[in-house]
Amino acid sequence: MTSIDAFPPGLVLILGAFLLPFLRGTLRNAWILLLPVFVLWLVWRVPDGPVLTFAFLDYTLTPVEGDVLSRLFAIIFAIMAFTGALFAMNQSRVVELTAAFVYAGSAIGVVFAGDLISLFVFWEIMALGSTTVLLSAGGPRSTPAAMRYLIMHVMGGSLLLIGIVAQIDATGSIDFVAMKPDSLATWMILLGFLINAAAPLLSAWLPDAYPEASPGGMVFLSAFTTKTAVYVLIRGFPGAEVLVFVGLYMVFYGIFYALLENDMRRILAYSIVNQVGFMVTGIGIGTEMALNGAASHAFTHIIYKALLLMSAGSVLHMTGKRKCTDLGGLFQSMPITTLCGIIGALSISSFPLTSGFISKSMIPQAAADENLMIVWFLLAAASAGVFLHAGIKFPWFVFFQKDSGLRPPDPPLNMRLAMFFFAALCIGLGVFPGPLYALLPFPVAFVPYTAAHVVTMLQLLLFSGLAFFICLPIMKRTLTISLDVDWSYRRFLPRLVRYLGATFSLVDRKLRNTFIGVINKAINGAFQYVGPKGVLARTLPAGAMMFWAVALLAGFLVAYLI
Repeated sequence: MTSIDAFPPGLVLILGAFLLPFLRGTLRNAWILLLPVFVLWLVWRVPDGPVLTFAFLDYTLTPVEGDVLSRLFAIIFAIMAFTGALFAMNQSRVVELTAAFVYAGSAIGVVFAGDLISLFVFWEIMALGSTTVLLSAGGPRSTPAAMRYLIMHVMGGSLLLIGIVAQIDATGSIDFVAMKPDSLATWMILLGFLINAAAPLLSAWLPDAYPEASPGGMVFLSAFTTKTAVYVLIRGFPGAEVLVFVGLYMVFYGIFYALLENDMRRILAYSIVNQVGFMVTGIGIGTEMALNGAASHAFTHIIYKALLLMSAGSVLHMTGKRKCTDLGGLFQSMPITTLCGIIGALSISSFPLTSGFISKSMIPQAAADENLMIVWFLLAAASAGVFLHAGIKFPWFVFFQKDSGLRPPDPPLNMRLAMFFFAALCIGLGVFPGPLYALLPFPVAFVPYTAAHVVTMLQLLLFSGLAFFICLPIMKRTLTISLDVDWSYRRFLPRLVRYLGATFSLVDRKLRNTFIGVINKAINGAFQYVGPKGVLARTLPAGAMMFWAVALLAGFLVAYLI
């Protein structure tokens, strides 16, 4: 192993990102594309086992430790950094591209981290990088969204840090290994991971924040935070039963809100939660088949979700509109964008010969193998729901339906090339799944293209499509807002605080006035006795004072004798 193999690949991307502000024109564009390719080459060279270790206090940190799972996620993260940079090359500001590369590099750092301390450091850098991507979009909506996003991730990072400290105190080890949620430490770590996965009841941070990024920024945001969370859950909590329930909640939560949504990018944001729910469910099942399904689905999801968001981002870039009610008929002037959007929609729906078909199907199969029939039925129903909201609704309302009269051309060349590349990967992996299966952490015994599997999936999708068009009058969106859980802390809690503040202020004022009145009366009463003209302030003869002194002494003497 050479010295370059021991250098963290993610750190190369982070350090290389800070050269972007000093480069201009063609040189900057070349650096944007070559740097992720170089990092991908470094990722391929990382061998199995600890690669880089050094002492820190009483512990040995392992910032680079390779194995099959970490290499799988690092590969797709590097590919995503390249394609995202190609898409955003001429549309995003340099600060956004710099932050995006820091974000991607820290995600690669997380997946290669062999200890909890290194993981936490890269985890927090990832939060800062993604927040900066949001902030760099500018505008009155992105800044508040970025602040809410940061608050959520600071809370998640705090829970994670509490869990790590407690775990080190309990075990004396900082190794990042499989755990069970059976102690305060492991529960805190799990909760920290789940917040990044957009798990309930804090799922709303994702559709709240991501659609406020720039077209290129949302492509980057879709790839790293939630998928890094999937990686650490696979690594840290395989087979945790609670994740089955969490994942199923996410699956149907995403479908429900995506069907209600009018904003095309919020549809796809809710769809991210839905798809991550499939992965979390697979992790909860915990068998080799299920974990392979979660890992491969994370890999393919990054590709087809980015393709969908590139398609939506191209529409936003060329029209300035993002609501389905403002769009329609764009296939006439944006055929390339339409075709790529349809390929992404078919992939997310697990249509045969697309990447989603050869990855997501492993998770229901794992449920069937473990006789979890309720889980299998729910996942099958959810697959139909995915086809409704992302497979049909997004392309239909954006590119077809009624003609909006808009005639924008397809986006610039770099954006088209990025979409072409990921569209080719969606089809290529769907037709030839072998290379992806070879990268998975366990031997693959799953055969996607069986007659039963293909026919079952086609029946499911075709009947879902039929249901969509039958219910089309109901599916049409209006200019409405869907209330999510974030309403509780964005609207309800501030209003509650203001109400309680006003109410308690009035009560406090009355109590203060009453108390002050009582004190004033006590002072006035005392003043009548001790004031200059009070009884106790009068001049009395010495004989009288002696009389009362003797009387008091006599009284004490009698009381004592009795």
